Amino acid sequence: MVILQIYDRYFNLNEWFVLVLVLGGFCLVFFLPKMIPLSATLFCLLFGPFLGMVFDHTLAVPPLDFYDVGDKSEYELFDILSYLMYCPFGYLFIYFLEKFKINSFKCIVYILVWTIGGIMLEWIGSKIGIFHYKNGYKLPFSILVYVFTQSLLLIVYHYFFRKRV
Repeated sequence: MVILQIYDRYFNLNEWFVLVLVLGGFCLVFFLPKMIPLSATLFCLLFGPFLGMVFDHTLAVPPLDFYDVGDKSEYELFDILSYLMYCPFGYLFIYFLEKFKINSFKCIVYILVWTIGGIMLEWIGSKIGIFHYKNGYKLPFSILVYVFTQSLLLIVYHYFFRKRV
């Protein structure tokens, strides 16, 4: 039996955090010089929300039910909007990979740096009420999710979009 949990009833810091990440991230995507072809850009922008939904609909629902997102344990408008905050990160991950010509061993360090950044943002999100961990889930478990998703993004990007030399 699923019990509805209400964490918050007001528009406050957690919603502002989502809005700032969405607007700030898309401003960066829009204003940075274009280095990536449109097809790769669209892929990168959609990759984050897609995997966010996949993980939320496997890890955050019964039988696992490891966390809730947002003000309630049921879906609401800001939960959908929160997926948009993942859009710019996939793009920026690939953008800076290309800009700084990161390859070989440096890719491992690059993924770890982005994982640390993701964990820091998730930690802030957990403190201000975006993520609510339950059933034994802890923030360090997300390290595996970040390493996996960023490695997958890198592999798929290299396979389909990277210029063949």
